[in-house]
Amino acid sequence: MKKLLKILGGLLSVVVIGICGLLIYVSTALPNVDPAPDLKIELTDDRIQRGEYLANTVFACIDCHSDKDYSKFGLTIVEGTKGKGGGLFGTKMGLPGNYYAKNLTPYNLGDWTDGEIFRAVTTGVNKEGDALFPIMPYPNYGKTDPEDIYDIIAYLRTLEPIEYDVPESSSDFPMNFIINTIPGEPDFTKRPDPSDKIAYGKYLVTAASCADCHTPMEQGTPIAGMEFAGGMEFELQLGGVVTSANITPDINTGIGSWTEEVFIARFKSFQDSANVINTAHVKPGDFNTEMPWRFYSNMSEEELSAIYAYLKAQAPVNNQITKFRRGE
Repeated sequence: MKKLLKILGGLLSVVVIGICGLLIYVSTALPNVDPAPDLKIELTDDRIQRGEYLANTVFACIDCHSDKDYSKFGLTIVEGTKGKGGGLFGTKMGLPGNYYAKNLTPYNLGDWTDGEIFRAVTTGVNKEGDALFPIMPYPNYGKTDPEDIYDIIAYLRTLEPIEYDVPESSSDFPMNFIINTIPGEPDFTKRPDPSDKIAYGKYLVTAASCADCHTPMEQGTPIAGMEFAGGMEFELQLGGVVTSANITPDINTGIGSWTEEVFIARFKSFQDSANVINTAHVKPGDFNTEMPWRFYSNMSEEELSAIYAYLKAQAPVNNQITKFRRGE
């Protein structure tokens, strides 16, 4: 018996040493991505204008990095907070930690090089070499055209500086170790020609990270076969839970019965100042949305048409969604 206990004790020691060694490696040797590139982006009018468009439409950067007025339907941006950061994406949303949107104005990014910003956006590694949690969907941005990222960086350089220090993000165990394994080298693609409608739609859907909110997950991993089927829940600031829609071409539970005209009109309705949804005030506990409709509504009809074509080409998934439920 003593000999058996000694053997078991030795095996346990080996296991403990192995686990400790792995944790040390993960926490010190990772993330392992290339250094920030030596990059200097020319701030031309064309780049800044294109970057402003992308950051306020397809990529919707400004949506997550500004304060929102939760009393307005569709969550309007509070004036004077564009790029300020500070929004919390945390444990109440089912995330493995508390993650704060960074300040994107020159107040915070002024001492970052263009290459450091580029690396953070496309690989998930910040100026200090630390891993970022992919609540900012850098795995998607790393699949886009570098020129689009350059344009966005040029635009960020022109934002009005806002003196606001964002709280530090933190990960719970074991994500505080796992997070270091997530960043990776980008796999860039050239922006497709809009004439290739489905390819262009796929590019836009990737840049807009549609699947991230419209695919249900288990323990933080997308459920295979449920791509775009909806079902992710979001706890609203003023109470209640809203669920992402099924945007597969399923006839009964998705957008299978939607025409292209209906699809585009749904987005464009958020540009119509006369539409009641753009003036509605939301009371505590009432239905609201977490989707940045107001940003996506500014996309061109050509872009929205391409997104529609790509979604219609996906496999239909029958997944009935309960759109909203009031808080307990």
